This record gives sequence, structure tokens and C-alpha cells, in this order.
Amino acid sequence: GRPDTSDVDALDLIDVDSAAARFARPYDHWLRDNALRFSDIRRLRDQVGLLQYTPLISIVTPVYEPPETYLRQAIESVIDQIYPHWELCLANDASPSPYVRAVLDEYAAIDHRIKVIHRTENGNISLASNSALSLAIGDFVALLNHDDMLAPDALFEAAAALNRDPRIDMIYSDEDKIDDEGRRRDPFFKPDWSPESFLSRMYTGHLSVFRRALIERIGGFR
Repeated sequence: GRPDTSDVDALDLIDVDSAAARFARPYDHWLRDNALRFSDIRRLRDQVGLLQYTPLISIVTPVYEPPETYLRQAIESVIDQIYPHWELCLANDASPSPYVRAVLDEYAAIDHRIKVIHRTENGNISLASNSALSLAIGDFVALLNHDDMLAPDALFEAAAALNRDPRIDMIYSDEDKIDDEGRRRDPFFKPDWSPESFLSRMYTGHLSVFRRALIERIGGFR
């Protein structure tokens, strides 16, 4: 429709640069309204004790030459999980840099839930993932890259979904990226399960949680 004259006149009062900056990153606005707050973390920690079903979730991570900072951030994002019933199974895929072994052994000594295997030969991601999987004893397996970071509530939300329906065999989450300045960007908000979409793209990705019996039934990773 035709604009009201008063609206047109009001445009002269808008700081164009400020408006452009304000809406340059809509994801920042979404995070402001939806990101986990300290009060949310406290509330969810209290809710963990109310879960009737608390499955052990085995996090499988193949490791090969990640930057040390990223590797530490990945491990610490697991340690910081609200849901405490996890184990982190790390397979060092014969990384040539000595710091990789040192970092993995350091964290394994800090937390008994962290398990480490050091491969003597580089086998790439599938064989390394199978090595990590050999350490797992949980009913469910979550796949985590050596340079990923989990949101603090990631495993809690998986466990909450399993409490709503214990028959679930697979869970997947939304994801985004984080830059070297610690800013979150490039959000990937995913649909509910869509077989048609899955035929055209691998959209489940990170974080994916699977019933371990299914992975073992197909013989692990290939």
C-alpha cells in the first residue's frame, strides 16, 4: 500500500549505520534471546536428579593432530556437561606431535570418565573411531570431532529426549560454528526427521547420538 507521509518523514531520523550494524548479524539477536544462561544451567542441574532414566552416553572421538587449544576446548566442553553420566573415549590416531599424547593422558588422569587409546598406526577417521568405540560401554554413542565443542546442555537434552521416549535409536541436534574470537556464527537449524531431505544431504551431522547396539550390529564404522 501507499506509505503514510509521517512514516516517510521519520526515516530522516534513523541512523542508517547504527541500524545496519544492529541487524547485520541476526543470529546475535537469536542468541541473546535463546542462549543458555547461568540460571538455566542451575535449573537443568537440578532436573538431572529428576530423570528416571539416566543412560551412560559414550562420546567417541578420533584424534589426529588438532591444534592443542581446540583439543583442550573439545575435552573441557565434555567435562562441563550438565548431564554427568558420560564417558569420553578418545583414540589418538598415531599423531606425530608429542603434545597430543600428553594432553590426552593429562585429562585421563584428571577424570576417570575419560578413556584413551593410542594407536600405533594411522588408520584415518573410521578405524580411529572404531578404536575409540572399543572403549565404550554406554548404551548410547555420541560422535564428537577433536575440534568440536558441546553446548553445556547437549547431553542433558539427549537424555531428556530418551526419558520422553526410551525407544529412540538416534538423536541429532542443531549446530553452529565458533570463530577464534569465541563468536558463534553460521547456525544450522535442522528439520524434524525428513527421509527425503536425508537423501540429498547429510544434515544430521553434529551432534549425533546413536544406540550403541545399532552401531555394533552393522560392524562399526567403514
